[in-house]
Amino acid sequence: MGKISIDLLWKIGDGKMAPGSYSNEHQITFTPNIKIIGDSAPDWKGNELNSNPEQTLAASLSSCHMMTFLALAAKMNWPVVSYKDYAIATLGKNSKGQMSVIKIELNPKVTFLNKFSVNSEDMKKVQDRAHRYCFIANSLSEEVKVLIN
Repeated sequence: MGKISIDLLWKIGDGKMAPGSYSNEHQITFTPNIKIIGDSAPDWKGNELNSNPEQTLAASLSSCHMMTFLALAAKMNWPVVSYKDYAIATLGKNSKGQMSVIKIELNPKVTFLNKFSVNSEDMKKVQDRAHRYCFIANSLSEEVKVLIN
């Protein structure tokens, strides 16, 4: 299998390396044209205008799940025209008593072309398959829920 990489750069800037005296703001480069500013979550004194690792983990899972779902839907000739998700990462203590993302909930909403529809049982089956085949979901040890409404 291939390797996937990013470049991460953090600099001390005007702060000093002492508890509460430095910023966690950093640059993450995915490709020369795709860069984001990462930070700690606002609850941990990060800037709310920046992304944080917990958000990017939820985004990675949501994106992977969507791409897996779309591949399955295409094989079944489901005419999907849009897919929207609202992913929620919950922080807490894991079974080892360590702070972690203890749950990620996905809330996918799928829209089909014209009047095509899928019953809730078939949608649940395909969403479950997408979860089982998603690389990111298979990389996580804590709970992942896919909520179908």
